[in-house]
Amino acid sequence: MDTQKTIDDISLLGGHPALDFVNTVDSRGGRWGPDFLNSYDDLVAWAHRLDVIDDKERDALLVTANRSGSDAEKELGQAKALREALCRLFLSEFDESQISPNDLKLVADMARRGLSQQTLGQVGGTIEWRRTDAKDLDAISNRIAVLAAGLLTSRDERRPVRACQGRNCGWLFLDQSRGGHRRWCSDKTCGSNARVRKFRLRSS
Repeated sequence: MDTQKTIDDISLLGGHPALDFVNTVDSRGGRWGPDFLNSYDDLVAWAHRLDVIDDKERDALLVTANRSGSDAEKELGQAKALREALCRLFLSEFDESQISPNDLKLVADMARRGLSQQTLGQVGGTIEWRRTDAKDLDAISNRIAVLAAGLLTSRDERRPVRACQGRNCGWLFLDQSRGGHRRWCSDKTCGSNARVRKFRLRSS
């Protein structure tokens, strides 16, 4: 969990953009929030920071959003709906809770739109999928859904997703620790706080 309160400087501890997207809520533990995505501009700033969009796309999306505030607000709501669906889906991997077909459908529909906005192109001596320029306001959500779908479907090929055990955290992360038993999003914050609480209980 991060102590900063802006989208520009929150920690990126998830190990994957889809998990860092879920972590744009400050706490999912004993309390919920605050939410760092308070405007479409925040969504654009986050996406640019994670290289989901480039400089040109950032500028174009901000112009479009400023021209149509109501559409931008609606898309922000859709992005948050995706975020919460992803949170539940990845948590089901951690706590083995039941998966919602509605959450899967939401991610699948957005990912399908994201894939339709890609084209085959040559990069160096290889041919690979390339993203077309993001012009529509839903481009960020669609790209996140594509990334998330790739992570969701690669469970047997990667390290597990875990939820931070900090009292007021709950952030998600890929457990890249050597032993595979990482408990905290950050040992310097949530891990340190937990050790302090444990010490105080022993000393009381």
